[in-house]
Amino acid sequence: MKIESRLAQIGSISEPGTGAVNFPIYHSTAFRHPALGQSTGFDYSRTKSPTRTVLEQAAAELESGDAGFATSSGMAALTTVFALFQQGDHLLVSLDLYGGTFRLLEQIMTRFGVNASYVDTNDLAALEEHRCSATKAVLIETPTNPLMMVTDLTEVSAWAKRHGLLTIVDNTLLTPFFQRPLTLGADVVVHSATKYLGGHNDVLAGLIVTKGKELSERMGFLHNSYGAVLGPQDSWLLIRGMKTLALRMERHEANALTVARYLQAHPLIAEVFHPGLPDHPGYEIQRRQASGNTGIFSFKVKEAGLVEPILRHIKLIAFAESLGGVESLMTYPAVQTHADIPEDIRRRVGVDDRLLRFSVGIEHADDLIADLGQALAAAEAELHAKGDR
Repeated sequence: MKIESRLAQIGSISEPGTGAVNFPIYHSTAFRHPALGQSTGFDYSRTKSPTRTVLEQAAAELESGDAGFATSSGMAALTTVFALFQQGDHLLVSLDLYGGTFRLLEQIMTRFGVNASYVDTNDLAALEEHRCSATKAVLIETPTNPLMMVTDLTEVSAWAKRHGLLTIVDNTLLTPFFQRPLTLGADVVVHSATKYLGGHNDVLAGLIVTKGKELSERMGFLHNSYGAVLGPQDSWLLIRGMKTLALRMERHEANALTVARYLQAHPLIAEVFHPGLPDHPGYEIQRRQASGNTGIFSFKVKEAGLVEPILRHIKLIAFAESLGGVESLMTYPAVQTHADIPEDIRRRVGVDDRLLRFSVGIEHADDLIADLGQALAAAEAELHAKGDR
């Protein structure tokens, strides 16, 4: 079946006893054994629970993987994946990176002797330059958050395999509806499922999907041992959200492109970072490895003084962290999502005091443009009144 049908049917035929088309929420943490030495397949909910199992099987199937693991957040997913490594190991990581991932690597994993180098992962020469005998994996965001840098997953995964390295891809922004890294050579996919997979800003969750029997077994051991698993209620909410993923992603993509084109032509905007725009440096790679574009992009205003009044004057669009929900949200990465990244690194990458990130929702594009237009006009008027322009 096409992915739209598979998404809509998650869990719909998994309860033969009653025929329920929505899989039940099993709140039980313990399960009766039929007899000594026998099990129903469920023993203790940290290890395995019925509602979470339906979600995990769906995640693995949608990403074309062998096993799925649902965690209590996207950061819990990354923490569980990083448990694959040990003291002395080294990782190559996307240069433009979500601040929470940077914090986890630099403030926690370094305490356990796991270190990282931050590299443009689309530059094989740079990857080779930073690779050493201790390097064990490449961690890729593509597109990156917030500058939407695109990595050629087929090329980098092949390079990693030649050197015996794992390829780990954060697929949060595109989801398996638009991109399936495991089919392009990656070994592990992670998601902050809180974002597009859940889609309604109402559930905190993470997902891991692995390829290969041995790696899947190792991840299963770590998932159970770390115990940062997703509860049954949240598993059900995530299943419910994923059923409409196809419809939502199509609307997110269309809206984001429309708004990005509007901002690209606006006199107060200096740059727009969206891989669906033909002048984006990753445009051709994105078209080759993904079937569509995400609903998030970033843009730079011409003057830093415009940022505060824009965020104060938007009405339909909310000034809030996170992304991927049906409601439009705008974020100021320098002081919110990427505040844990040192300023010199942020500025070198391009996350400066003029950058805003826009998670475009499923509202009507005309209304979003109208809201942006009035906020930009109000911000410009304030600067004029202050004599700053």
